[in-house]
Amino acid sequence: MERISQNRDVGKGSLLLAEPFMLDQNFRRAVILLCSHEDKLGTVGFILNKKLDLTLNELLKDFPEFEAPVHYGGPVANETIHYVHDKGDILDESEEISEGVFWGGDFDKLKFLIKSELIKPHNIRFYLGYAGWSAMQLKDELTYGSWIVSKMHPNHILKTKSDRLWKEVLIQKGNSYGVIGQIPDSFYLN
Repeated sequence: MERISQNRDVGKGSLLLAEPFMLDQNFRRAVILLCSHEDKLGTVGFILNKKLDLTLNELLKDFPEFEAPVHYGGPVANETIHYVHDKGDILDESEEISEGVFWGGDFDKLKFLIKSELIKPHNIRFYLGYAGWSAMQLKDELTYGSWIVSKMHPNHILKTKSDRLWKEVLIQKGNSYGVIGQIPDSFYLN
């Protein structure tokens, strides 16, 4: 019964949490923010909780000095940089994902806002690559039980520490999900 409602509840602004037994290292214990979702066109999202050992300035030489970490957004188009932020009111061409959370925007304006200190590291997260699904692929994976759908809160993106996010979202979801969140990552070593 839960799987059917999961298909209905998924959409732009939803979170996908990898089921606890997923072995694919790209998505193991991943929390993915869906930024675009249409059954006929496909789905785009970013893995929120896989911080890379890189800074933005190591990747972009012509970018203003900015102490911002970069996260692994997913296995698709790893040569691209994306950003999610809370400054859609001042960053032109941003797309609202959910209340207070925006995706992208004019890159030159972003650099100006950073130089002007109107966007600070706590306002934005950068992602290398993205997670993507072709038309109907995500629906099939949800039916199979690969993902748990949850509502997103802006704190999940900008405030919660990456290494605790999967567990915290499951606990907040309540019921048996809180128990799932307690399963140790190394369960398969037993």
